[in-house]
Parts: sequence; structure tokens; C-alpha cells
Amino acid sequence: MTIRRMDHVGIVVEDLAAATAFFAELGMELEGEATVGGPWADDLLGLDGVQADIVVVRTPDGHCRVELSTFHSPTTTNAAPKAPVNTPGILRLTFVVDKLDDVLDRLRVHGAELVGTVAQYEDYCRYAYVRGPDGILIGLVQELH
Repeated sequence: MTIRRMDHVGIVVEDLAAATAFFAELGMELEGEATVGGPWADDLLGLDGVQADIVVVRTPDGHCRVELSTFHSPTTTNAAPKAPVNTPGILRLTFVVDKLDDVLDRLRVHGAELVGTVAQYEDYCRYAYVRGPDGILIGLVQELH
């Protein structure tokens, strides 16, 4: 076997507090916060002068984690990607939720925008994509069975 498990997904955001609030509203729980930097971070990331704040949130079942990070240095001149959903390399996180419409209403308060419409796949599920902070694509699935 080459891997034991998936550890986490990492997402760089501009506004760490807003992204943390968004994922908390989705139902994720704070696992930890840290400031990172120094030679080991520079070596790992292939950058010089890394200073970043990170927040790790996890799903209520404890099986999945998302690391949100914001970099104070080095600075970047690139904006967050807001490419269409079918663009190669675009990251999407998908979560199963109890009440899709309720989750959509709660996330809109945090700036979430529906990508298309809420679609129903046969009698299996209702599915929607939203863009959260910094253009993060989130899939929301409500199982119907």
C-alpha cells in the first residue's frame, strides 16, 4: 500500500477569519490554530521568508480536515482563481448535509454564491455548488433516501 489515509486538504485564503467563519457555519469544528514560518517552512514550500497563520477545521465525524492558511510573507501578486467548475486543476470540496436549503441560506450570510442551481439527481440526491471565500468551490449534497 502506498498511502494509509488522506490527512487534509489545504486551501490558501486572503481572509482567514472569514474563511474560518464560513466553514464553521457549514458545521466544521475548530481543531487548531498556529503561526508557521522559519527555515523548515521555507524548505517545505520552496519559498523564502514564510510567515503564515493557519486554522484547521474538521468534520463533525472527525474523518476529514481542511487546513486554511493565509500568508503574510512572501506576498503574491496572483488573485484567487475564480475559473469555471470544469477548469482542470480547480479544487472542489463536497460535503453531505442534512437540509440543503437551510445550509445555503446560512452560507449566503457568509458571502456564498450559488454557481448554477440546485439540481436533483433522480431520487438519490439534491446537489448544489457554491463559491465561498476566495472563490472556494463547495459541493453540497442532500441525500434523499
